[in-house]
Amino acid sequence: MRDMTVRVHGTCAPGFEEVREEFERNFTERGELGAAVAVTVGGEFVVDLWGGDADRTGTRPWERDTLVHVYSTTKGMTSLCAHLLVQSGVLDLDAPVARYWPEFARAGKADIPVRWLLSHRSGLIAPGEPLGQGTVLDWEKVTEALAASRPWWRPGTAQAYHAVTFGFLVGEVVRRVTGVPLGTFLRTEVAEPLGADVFVGTPESEHGRCADIAPPLTAGDAPPRRPFGEAPDPPVGGIDEHPMAPVTLALRYLPLGDVNGAAYRSAEVPAANGHATARGLAAVYAELACGRLLSAETVDRLRTPQSGPDEPDLMLAAGTPLARSWQWGVGYMLNQFGQAGPNPRAFGHGGVGGSYAFADPENGVGYAYTMNRMGSGTSGEDLRSVHLVGALYRGLRDHG
Repeated sequence: MRDMTVRVHGTCAPGFEEVREEFERNFTERGELGAAVAVTVGGEFVVDLWGGDADRTGTRPWERDTLVHVYSTTKGMTSLCAHLLVQSGVLDLDAPVARYWPEFARAGKADIPVRWLLSHRSGLIAPGEPLGQGTVLDWEKVTEALAASRPWWRPGTAQAYHAVTFGFLVGEVVRRVTGVPLGTFLRTEVAEPLGADVFVGTPESEHGRCADIAPPLTAGDAPPRRPFGEAPDPPVGGIDEHPMAPVTLALRYLPLGDVNGAAYRSAEVPAANGHATARGLAAVYAELACGRLLSAETVDRLRTPQSGPDEPDLMLAAGTPLARSWQWGVGYMLNQFGQAGPNPRAFGHGGVGGSYAFADPENGVGYAYTMNRMGSGTSGEDLRSVHLVGALYRGLRDHG
């Protein structure tokens, strides 16, 4: 575990001191290496903290502007790009994907609507054939493979988390509609106007700010989980009739490779390779919480459940209560398990390893936690963020 000498930097507004205390405990009691947490209430920052190390050797301290790979927390930013286009009237969630991406109509996919890409219901958890190491860096090759692939089950009949393909599918629709890559659209339409450090496709000029992702300290530091990229067992518990047993995990068919390498950082993998500061993510979610980026109508649409409360997710912990109760909004994780506080209407996205960001419009909260020590997952199981969120809402209750 970390020792007691880790220095935490930044500020907490009066009433939110417990967030700082829990953040410090993440280092002293929960194996944190380097991390940051940022919170806005009513669009104003009330928490902006960082500390620890940006690398495993302890030679680079985590700074206020340290970027870090946030894995699937990226999906929240990718979904936002799609919803901006929906709100502007140039993208229809219920239109066939092929209206915008004609090649997608191949292999029985002509009628798949855009909505199913965003709600993990298209059946395209992986390309039809495994793609080689490094292919994830080649946008054209991946999107061509997905356009040519047949769905793994009848689209719309089941949900399964599209861990890596989500970004290529939604990102290609965004590219076809706007004429620019998703990462460029995100920067010009969202991040740069807000002054938010959020990238999908991080410029080489920013690599010096990037923290290195580190594995868990020991197997005993978190609930047992498979190493990231290792396939789970085939689905069990009444859902193995779906023809996905040959594809036990999307990463086996589309491996990410070295997530600390320059090539990966610069590539666009809009489901999985966003690099951001906690402050940058919180700034974006603050806009969603306060109704300044998307209208209330658009926000309500994106957080409407797209599956039944007892529908299993074929990719997430198949056969467990988590899988059977998981619900997705339109591109966002819904707050079923309290990982985003007590408001069931809060929404956001987490990343494997522990990063998490969300908006709570009813309470005016934007939240983001980023880290480089891999933990236990995306669903609220990782106690580092859980404790921070708990302290945040106790502060709101007692001092809000």
